[in-house]
Amino acid sequence: MSAGAADVPIGIDELLERVRATYARIGAAEAHAASREGALLVDIRYQALRERDGLIPGALVIERNELEWRLDPRGSHRVPEATSHDLRIVVICNEGYASTLAAASLHALGLTGATDLTGGFQAWKAAGLPVTAPG
Repeated sequence: MSAGAADVPIGIDELLERVRATYARIGAAEAHAASREGALLVDIRYQALRERDGLIPGALVIERNELEWRLDPRGSHRVPEATSHDLRIVVICNEGYASTLAAASLHALGLTGATDLTGGFQAWKAAGLPVTAPG
């Protein structure tokens, strides 16, 4: 029996491409402007990266493995900032890959205002936007 085209698994690059086609990603300057207009910046980088590179002032730190539980407005473990499904959320990882999948997961929870930062924290830093000193 031969496998049909539907049985062929996709790779991560194709998955990212498919997910990114479902919403508009934003750049560092746009993310900064969005935060000034009330968008919630959410840093999902793991602790070692935050300690190495610093933090974005005002960003909410939620590691990736807790993201959905903390941002679901109906969840019992939500953060105080998770007030509605209409929140504008910008997910930030280190380079803009994990944040794509995280934003897609938030969309599945009905948080359709979620997007991610193209290039992640590294793009934010390279753009000269505010970063606290590491450590």
